[in-house]
Amino acid sequence: MTELLTAEPAIESASALEADDGGRAPAVVLENLGKRFGDGAPVLENVNAVIHQGEFVALLGASGCGKSTLLNIISGLDVPTSGALEVPADGAAFMFQDSSLFPWLSARGNIELALKLRGVGRVERKLRATELLELVNLGQAAAKRPHELSGGMRQRVALARALAQERPLLLMDEPFAALDAITRDLLHNELERVWRETGRTIIFVTHNVREAVRLGQRVLLLSSKPGRVVAEWDVSEEHRTNAGAAGKLTGDITDRLREEIRRHA
Repeated sequence: MTELLTAEPAIESASALEADDGGRAPAVVLENLGKRFGDGAPVLENVNAVIHQGEFVALLGASGCGKSTLLNIISGLDVPTSGALEVPADGAAFMFQDSSLFPWLSARGNIELALKLRGVGRVERKLRATELLELVNLGQAAAKRPHELSGGMRQRVALARALAQERPLLLMDEPFAALDAITRDLLHNELERVWRETGRTIIFVTHNVREAVRLGQRVLLLSSKPGRVVAEWDVSEEHRTNAGAAGKLTGDITDRLREEIRRHA
């Protein structure tokens, strides 16, 4: 783990924190984390959370509550103005709402570029890119360029490219928000399968409660103005297999989200 300190010292290092019930050590630790831009009101304030290795956590909140800012801080693209955090020493891969593929490269070429930037040799790049495309069920589309792919296929290439970075932590900022409902459901299945096969730690930002319950092992709710973790829910196997249980949990989270939105309106 690598520790980043700012205005306030860390209360407790990740190594001192206990593993979860499954024996997983902490992967990300946020301690009294805060962020403000210039002299404006704080965007984030006293954010506290522990995310364990291999865990899939959905980060939920209303638009503008600081979810993307928090991901930027975890990834190292931004720094907090108070508090502390610990993240994996190898850093994080980032997947955005837009696939951001290079249009002049094929699906394979986009993935190979990520591998090349890691210093992977040409022969190994080709083999690894093929493996990653197969992992996201796009082996048949290796030679196609982004304009020849559907929106869902482009996002799968983007996922494969993120996995090519071989980071232990994957940050996903509303990656399926622009897709239609059927494509989004299909990609939910694909992402869950890839997560189980790779063992990555995933933090998935969304404002869609159903999506959070469908994907996350835990759901963390951020308040608005400023953002802080105000509630969390465990998502059990029963919630994944029982529509009634999933519906009740979705309703409970939605009620709490609406409460937060009204409180800060």
